[in-house]
Amino acid sequence: MRSDLKEWREPGALVETQALEAALGDPDLRIVDCTTWLVPAEPGDDAPYRVVPGTAEYAAGHIPGAVFLDIQGEISDPGTRLRFMAPSAERFAHAMGRLGIGNDSRVVLYSNGSIMWATRVWWMFRAFGFDRAAVLDGGFAKWQGEGRPVSTAPGGYPPTRFDASPRPGFFVDRGHVLARLEDDGTTAVNALAPEFFLGSGPSRYGRPGRIPGSVSVPAASLLDPADGTFVSLDEARRAHEASGVTPDKHVVAYCGGGISATVGLFLLHQLGYPDLTLYDASMGEWAHDPELPIETGAPADTG
Repeated sequence: MRSDLKEWREPGALVETQALEAALGDPDLRIVDCTTWLVPAEPGDDAPYRVVPGTAEYAAGHIPGAVFLDIQGEISDPGTRLRFMAPSAERFAHAMGRLGIGNDSRVVLYSNGSIMWATRVWWMFRAFGFDRAAVLDGGFAKWQGEGRPVSTAPGGYPPTRFDASPRPGFFVDRGHVLARLEDDGTTAVNALAPEFFLGSGPSRYGRPGRIPGSVSVPAASLLDPADGTFVSLDEARRAHEASGVTPDKHVVAYCGGGISATVGLFLLHQLGYPDLTLYDASMGEWAHDPELPIETGAPADTG
């Protein structure tokens, strides 16, 4: 068991593999496989990538009882070229009800390949007023690596009603970001790999670079490379504070498409940071629009 769980703001938002195995079959438990893959876009497509739901991997083996959630197909806004934009409350509620998730359910989210898909859905649940979702630490790779049970039988729960109660402030748009570019009380946090932050190589999002004034806390640096689990809260705090991300700031997290940034948001929430939001369109919008300012190279030393 993690030694730092007692320090978490919401310890119940993280589930360890042994605890989930012990809970399999609980009547109120809903396990959701959120696996998604990003593959190169087709020639001539101005999208940064193609989105492939992880249905093949789900069919090959998943946690017993788990259902599959297609993030792009079921709980993203279908009316935009941008991928993974937050949907309407009605669309989200319909998808959850179809999966058998009600407001009294206890939900465990996991993904294969990267935990960011699970944290994205966790952030969305909170945005729509639901606080009974948790992320499986280490995801499916850790579960499978430990030899825990795997099933190929399709999971399913009886359809039910889910009432979404949207909370303001979880998602912001470009106007919000633009208005705060010169605001000393705001810190924009880039969760992409350092080369994308610096703009030192080609970018699949459009122009290379970052939102001016933003700082770098790569999502990958917040996960243990050995097993994909979250780093300790102390490590997460140090990583953010070293980049100037402190609890007194209004934190705007972003990445390429509003996915990997939720890894940092998950940990900052657990650290008790009170003012967190996600620029949902992220660099998929910002880098694509020549009217929006962009910055490359090493940040200027303001110390």
